[in-house]
Amino acid sequence: MTDLASPPAKPRLPLPPLVDLLTDVHGYLRLDHANDRPWLDDRAKDWVVFLPGHGKGNAETADVAVILPELVRALYPRLTPAVAGEAAERAVLALTGMMSLPALVFLRGDRLLGSIPRVRDWDDYLQRIDEILDGALEGGEA
Repeated sequence: MTDLASPPAKPRLPLPPLVDLLTDVHGYLRLDHANDRPWLDDRAKDWVVFLPGHGKGNAETADVAVILPELVRALYPRLTPAVAGEAAERAVLALTGMMSLPALVFLRGDRLLGSIPRVRDWDDYLQRIDEILDGALEGGEA
């Protein structure tokens, strides 16, 4: 007899504690709601939103949580950082169509400038961020 029961659901894994340090220690804005879009209120700022991959348990999430403050410091004052809560992460993913997490998403006003999924080499981050912010990589509407 064949067992027709559904396979057990994958467990939802918590985010690494380093993600909470971004908001608790570094003071980054936490976007808790799907309609949290502060980049629309200040169109002069370049926002970087960290999508940590809620419930996925990706080992790279902790790495990006360590790298992000270093990027913000290195590129100061160009980037305004935020961390997406679960609902905001889903909303930003819907805007980007991106599926690979964790990721950094760059926005300015109503423009999605680009994104960088997963962990990269430091020089690759700097080059890609410069290209994204300077308009060499085209995004869409946010």
